[in-house]
Amino acid sequence: MKLIKRAKYLNELIAVKGFPDIKVITGIRRSGKSKLMESYIQYLQETDLDANIIAIDYTDIAFENLKEYHALNDYVTSRYDRTKNNYIFIDEVQLCNGFEIALNSLHSSEKYDIYVTGSNAFLLSSDLATLFTGRTFSIEIFPFSLKEYMEYFDLQDVYKAYEEYRKVGGMSGSYVYEDETRRYTYLNDVLEALIIRDIVQKYKIRNVALLEKLTDFLMDNVSNIVSVSKMVGTFFSSKIKVSDKTVSSYINYLCNAFGFYKIRRYDIHGKRYLVSSDKYYLADTSFRTARLGNRNLDYGRMSENLVAIELLRRGYEVYAGFLYKKEIDFVAIKQNEKIYIQVSEYIDNPETFEREYVPLLAIKDAYPKMILARTHQPMYQYEGIMIKDIANWLCE
Repeated sequence: MKLIKRAKYLNELIAVKGFPDIKVITGIRRSGKSKLMESYIQYLQETDLDANIIAIDYTDIAFENLKEYHALNDYVTSRYDRTKNNYIFIDEVQLCNGFEIALNSLHSSEKYDIYVTGSNAFLLSSDLATLFTGRTFSIEIFPFSLKEYMEYFDLQDVYKAYEEYRKVGGMSGSYVYEDETRRYTYLNDVLEALIIRDIVQKYKIRNVALLEKLTDFLMDNVSNIVSVSKMVGTFFSSKIKVSDKTVSSYINYLCNAFGFYKIRRYDIHGKRYLVSSDKYYLADTSFRTARLGNRNLDYGRMSENLVAIELLRRGYEVYAGFLYKKEIDFVAIKQNEKIYIQVSEYIDNPETFEREYVPLLAIKDAYPKMILARTHQPMYQYEGIMIKDIANWLCE
């Protein structure tokens, strides 16, 4: 399998080298966490002549005897070199029983720079403070962006690449399968592992069929405003009895495992969050096609999904805007930066274009406003609104 250097994430790791925090690499299954760790180890070996690398990969049978925290601690401490810079790398750390005890002890010794990856269900951001008494720093890995997809396949035509990327997606492990059926089988296996092995095992879920139906529902309603009560009603109409609490819990599990991302709705005028409903976006659009095929496929909503994930990849806090009964697809915030974004498949039709720009013009503050669509031309402006081709924007 071809590898590319994911400079964004590698630079994030380099920036925190030597910090006392335990560095935790998170992200959906098969998004490249282990490969990133390998790239960083290679970087250290090339740049730090005093590096003492202590690496453990729990998917390798050679480390089978270290799957207990005393053995893990003994293995690491026996390889400590006081004359060197000592780095600990542990892949799939959750496979070690009591790993948090060993890591807390090693961290408190202040002798090591510690990096770990693990199953998302066992290394949730909400669990880190409980697991580790010391500070943690999380680096979230996303599937390949359009720019990375083009680099992987050495593509030059951004518009053609966008057409392919929207179908193939960013799960690079699927790229080795030229046959579409085999590629979809791989993607479904990844999704099943996320649901069955991670979520069901972590939360001891008995009604696996309900969890899978809920997954399908969220996939089929990407970018739509949905509420828990609406989902319960949909299940009830199919003669499936379930409580609001159960549905809400299952959605949280799927989001905690990075399968979906919840985007809260925000009242721009009232400057408050709307609690009645939210939007959900899939970690990678390829899962939707692999699992549900082209049934009810709305390419406009898939484009919106791509933008949502790209904004998160770029480090924005993302909300769905609401203003005077009008919807703004995204309000993206990063420190003092804010931008309002509408996403549309095409805006050639004057009525469609008007539908997109009217809500933006109703916003009275001076923050930038943008419409992303398939224009196939350089950026231009309308009434102060930036109009950008979505493929070009994804590659910025």
